Amino acid sequence: MRTSYLICYDICDDKRLRKVFQTMRGFGDHLQFSIFECQLTVTDLARCRAALASIIHHTEDQVLFVNLGPAAGRGDRVIAALGKPYTAVDAPCIIV
Repeated sequence: MRTSYLICYDICDDKRLRKVFQTMRGFGDHLQFSIFECQLTVTDLARCRAALASIIHHTEDQVLFVNLGPAAGRGDRVIAALGKPYTAVDAPCIIV
């Protein structure tokens, strides 16, 4: 069974930030800057955590996993925004 997660990260080094972003693209949908929505099995979650753990600096960086509950039966994604309206991010994130 898949569970929906918001995975958010704050990475202090640009090189590690690029690696985390590229890794996360393989696990879910890029919503906003450093936020991804992912539907993961228990195995997928373990692989994601292990991949990120090998990239981040554990005393400087942070990755948050927000469990949103079961992916099945959730219906359509509904995202409400304050300020600028939410738009899906289709373009790749380029960090210089």
